[in-house]
Amino acid sequence: MIRINENLTIEDWELTETFMRSSGPGGQNVNKVSTAVELRFEAERSPNLPPAAKVRLKKLAGRKWTKDGAVIITAEKHRTQPRNRAEAEEKLVALIKQALFRPKYRVKTRPTMASKRRRLEGKKQRGQVKVLRGKIDDQ
Repeated sequence: MIRINENLTIEDWELTETFMRSSGPGGQNVNKVSTAVELRFEAERSPNLPPAAKVRLKKLAGRKWTKDGAVIITAEKHRTQPRNRAEAEEKLVALIKQALFRPKYRVKTRPTMASKRRRLEGKKQRGQVKVLRGKIDDQ
């Protein structure tokens, strides 16, 4: 069981771990020991995850989201299984916490008349500076 925050936990049945050979550091050890971890979280079937968070998680996960609604996290940075397993769990927790955060709704506003006037005045002043840089006629 993984604790995301005080209100949300992920049960063991929602997670599946598979181990494979890593491409990371380890010399000849890489060819013999399966240290890389592939953590599969059944997000679509999770009863604990709110529906809005599932939608945001799907968007955040991108290519890590499978067609059957699972998120696949891989970790192969370290030379041992436990460290890679812990890293995969940390990545999953960070992704879910990011999905739980509801972004602030942006209210569209129009520029005020005064701000439009200030912008145009600034453009006129800048144009005057550039005109003064031109060639001087000696007549």
